[in-house]
Amino acid sequence: MSRSAAPTGILGGTFDPVHRAHLQLAEDALERLHLGEVLWIPSGNPPHRDPPMASAEHRLAMVSLAIKGNADFRLDDSEARSRAASYTFYTLTRLRQLHGERPLVLILGADAFLGFASWHRWQDIFPLAHIAVATRPGYVLDAEQMDFQLRGEYLSRLGKDSSVLTTNPAGSIVTFSITPMDISASQIRARLGARQDAQDFLPSVVLDYIANHHLYSAH
Repeated sequence: MSRSAAPTGILGGTFDPVHRAHLQLAEDALERLHLGEVLWIPSGNPPHRDPPMASAEHRLAMVSLAIKGNADFRLDDSEARSRAASYTFYTLTRLRQLHGERPLVLILGADAFLGFASWHRWQDIFPLAHIAVATRPGYVLDAEQMDFQLRGEYLSRLGKDSSVLTTNPAGSIVTFSITPMDISASQIRARLGARQDAQDFLPSVVLDYIANHHLYSAH
């Protein structure tokens, strides 16, 4: 399959700020799931968490700078520009209309997937996209940890490998191993707020942007 016809990966989040683990996740997904591209979608108004510290404008700018060097990464600013709550179901509905029958792959961490049954219209997401669950090396998702309904969906939809992502436009679940990186946005915000060095966690262009715009600083 040509890269132009390969599945589109979808990576959403607040990206407050975008950091090296986000980039590594996207690169691992691109390679191990044989994606044609990864679409980065910063949220504007996430309904299930506290509002981001940085504005949508700043978060969009940081993601744009972080992914600029990779031709297989694209920025979608629709959610961040909208005042509506950022629900994945509506995001995927919009993307399905844009991409037709091209396979779409929603990239999630294992923790996010374990809470998937609490998402808005979560069962309606399966007809819109495949789900790829990122796990650390040697980790196996435990179906017994899942909500009863999610367990049923997981066991019935689980594919053996990424080849199932090209069989249909949506509906399968796959897992893939990622390069482990112990980085979190909250950790980075705390370091920056305390004026501690964060250069090991952030691309230099993002670190420069944060400094130039005085983001995440208590002063």
